[in-house]
Amino acid sequence: MAVISWGEWRPDLSDFNGSYSATILNAMPRGDGYGPFPSLTTYSGALPGRCRGLFRALNTDATVTIFAATETRLYMLDNSTLSWVDVSKSPLPFSYSLDNADNWSFAQFENRVVATQAGDPPQVFTLGISTSFADLAGSPPHARYVSTVGRFLVLSGLLETPFRIQWSAIDNIEGWTAGTDQSDFQDFPDGGIVRGVVGGEIGLVFQDTAIRRMIYAAGSPIIFQIERVTTDLGIQAPLSLTRAGDQILFYSSSGFYKMTPTGYPMPIGKERVDRTFRADWSDGDMSLFIGAGDPRSSRVLWAYRSINGSDDQFDTVLIYDYLIDRWAKIDMTGEFIVPLAQPGMTLEGIDTAFPAYNLDTLPFSLDDFPTASTLEIVAVNSDHEMCLFTGPALEAVMETAEMGETFQRVFVRGFRPVTDAAGAMGSISTRSRLQDSAVQTTETAINATGFCPQRRDTRLFRGRLRVPSGEAWTFASGVEFDAVQGGER
Repeated sequence: MAVISWGEWRPDLSDFNGSYSATILNAMPRGDGYGPFPSLTTYSGALPGRCRGLFRALNTDATVTIFAATETRLYMLDNSTLSWVDVSKSPLPFSYSLDNADNWSFAQFENRVVATQAGDPPQVFTLGISTSFADLAGSPPHARYVSTVGRFLVLSGLLETPFRIQWSAIDNIEGWTAGTDQSDFQDFPDGGIVRGVVGGEIGLVFQDTAIRRMIYAAGSPIIFQIERVTTDLGIQAPLSLTRAGDQILFYSSSGFYKMTPTGYPMPIGKERVDRTFRADWSDGDMSLFIGAGDPRSSRVLWAYRSINGSDDQFDTVLIYDYLIDRWAKIDMTGEFIVPLAQPGMTLEGIDTAFPAYNLDTLPFSLDDFPTASTLEIVAVNSDHEMCLFTGPALEAVMETAEMGETFQRVFVRGFRPVTDAAGAMGSISTRSRLQDSAVQTTETAINATGFCPQRRDTRLFRGRLRVPSGEAWTFASGVEFDAVQGGER
């Protein structure tokens, strides 16, 4: 028989008794099937509380500065000790007022980092000069979100005027007087509250039920040409909005979408993950539904808290590869997820930060540090520690779609997994009618001929491959069944 690939994660179709669904758990989508997903390795010390924001700033000397936020404070990572230094607004002690449903938003403009949330004035930190954040000059409005569009700083989610976006003077983030040096604002008569702006040379404004494009009109008195992209399609979860390469991805009230800055949104979860996600997502805490593009691949991760999850942490991660158009699902807990870069460290700093280790037993590879400016996905775990995805592989489970037919019995003798995972375990699930519950067989190991033996007479069946945690493997493309018509040997 031909090799049966895993296809993709399609749990939505389980609404129809699971007869066509395929499950992928704790594995990464790849062009040749699926590969291992690594566990987390602790990198930094713990923040004093739950992480509510994380940002990487690039200094003029190409080094990296990392900022983090809790509900009441702002912190900077000490690159030598990997501990967090309080850089909140002076005088100390000072307590910020972050809303429970929000996270901090960060943007870099030249050598300055701006941090916003609606409870306080926008905060600014000058790299290489500042020792703490301070109120951004020029009396900008309180805003939930900040982004850089061309040569302007753009604020959205404004506290007092939620249907408006406002931008700074050109090349001057302290200029906020409308009509001066091209600083201005735009009110939108429809589309609902502004939930964020994606920056770049072209800006995209996301509202409840509309998306608008803003293009700088050089030499024109209107400053930005703003055109409507969608009608009755906007964003439901503001923190799901993320950019990966030339793709912008988000979750709307009708499911997951992707688009380019000059294009139109296209659905990517329809009849695949949308309905199952909606049933599983605990939408009471928007601050835990976070999107992050993986800079090292074409994958996007969405972390969220499920209906069975614990307070103040996500417990599930969806992965979507926008080039090969495949989905997967990961069981993982944490507080925040974002693309960052390791800040780099001297040998003296390593000795200070990890006195109990020698160079051969460090909890990370020294090969990572020469490329400290390279972005990668980082998560903050439930202990408030920043972590890298460099640990042993998680246990992976891959299941085919259901095969067979209700009019003809089939005798399944087993299957040959197409994988290099030597320790993988195989099993099958069977049932005679679509109305029956599937029965899972006992797992069998791959034998000397590369075969997982099973003996079951059935009408409907599917294959299941489980790769134990910590197993060294690189790919799993599918299975090759050995099945004959029932009654034959």
